[in-house]
Amino acid sequence: MKVLVIGPGGREHAIVRALLTDPFVREVHAAPGNAGIAQIVPTHQIDANNPAAVTELASRLGADLVVVGPEAPLAAGVADALIDAGVPVFGPTRAAAQLEASKAFAKQVMAAAGVPTAMAKVALTHEEAAEALDSFGAPYVVKDDGLAAGKGVVVTSDRNAALEHAQACFDAGGSVVIEEFLDGPEVSLFVLSDGSTVVPLAPAQDFKRIFDNDEGPNTGGMGAYSPLEWVPAGLVDEVIERVAQPTIDEMAHRGTPFTGVLYCGLALTSRGLRVIEFNARFGDPETQAVLARLKTPLGGVLLAAAKGELGTVDNLHWSSQTAVAVVLASANYPDSPRTGDPISGLDEVDELEGVHVLHAGTALAGDGTVVSAGGRVLAVVGLGSDLAQARKKAYDGVRRLKLEGGQYRTDIAAKAARGDVVVAGGL
Repeated sequence: MKVLVIGPGGREHAIVRALLTDPFVREVHAAPGNAGIAQIVPTHQIDANNPAAVTELASRLGADLVVVGPEAPLAAGVADALIDAGVPVFGPTRAAAQLEASKAFAKQVMAAAGVPTAMAKVALTHEEAAEALDSFGAPYVVKDDGLAAGKGVVVTSDRNAALEHAQACFDAGGSVVIEEFLDGPEVSLFVLSDGSTVVPLAPAQDFKRIFDNDEGPNTGGMGAYSPLEWVPAGLVDEVIERVAQPTIDEMAHRGTPFTGVLYCGLALTSRGLRVIEFNARFGDPETQAVLARLKTPLGGVLLAAAKGELGTVDNLHWSSQTAVAVVLASANYPDSPRTGDPISGLDEVDELEGVHVLHAGTALAGDGTVVSAGGRVLAVVGLGSDLAQARKKAYDGVRRLKLEGGQYRTDIAAKAARGDVVVAGGL
């Protein structure tokens, strides 16, 4: 099988790496890729958001499967164009990708499907936003109703800051979704779908804030770990029964079947399970940790989803090891990331046992040097027998990397390693 992976980031590097271990995959290509992906597979410099360009490349390569990684190509209709050309694609159509592209649409689907989620109001004006904020009270949760690469959410106890974020969205011609605040620990669960059948991956937890102790602004994600030893027994089954399957069924009922991966961002609150958000693709950096543990060959599973054949797939098999991913971000991230800085120490990390680096925002300079090319630059993944060992390996790797102004959190999975994650209430 020949597979084309669309996207430039760490999620795509993790997917490529997993596909290369699949005995049924004979060839992998990526477009546009990054410096790390280019070291292991051929890359093609096209506009990943251009449906015609992606379809032309897939046809020219004779791809048996196209895996679309990021949200922007999905919202641009890349999957639609591939389907029209008869190319199997893992990734939802533009209409189905509205589950991520519009928070308001996702709320409508959840309401119709009876999926438990936060109470919310859509605001189009300053006055509507102020009324919604006052109705829910602090902490205030304001979400851009559109794609924002994981950074379009403000959670604050400062009413003025919440209103300023909403007003910035209005000034840009957009709208916001204002929600009640959800307490309790968060869980990320990826669920594969072929439009009707769903297959869950292993749960993970990620860390959105830029600084230790969950301080500072939201980012696209500064680290993740999997599995979660502290989650209640039966959680995955509950998510499938109450969240994933009803959502997939509702999408099919609407005539927009969802094929691909449904990312379920969840809060285990004192009042039970609640959905924070849906994404229409693999989350980053959770993918880096989750796929590091997957033992089932990935290519065949994704092809089965693309062809509507997930019902024929056996239960997925997982390593007993724990994976911790720590993100190294560039200077000034997330506000105005600095790019073009050289990265050293990569060879040292490659020599560590149980550690690997997944590139995200990287590129090759003219002299062949790997340089930063985005906000989140790399993820270092450590595999260990438990959280403590996996954390040690990941941080041993991160400390060997040199990037001027580079920043990373020092507390990824620390709370869980101490046994301090508590689930309250009736779960």
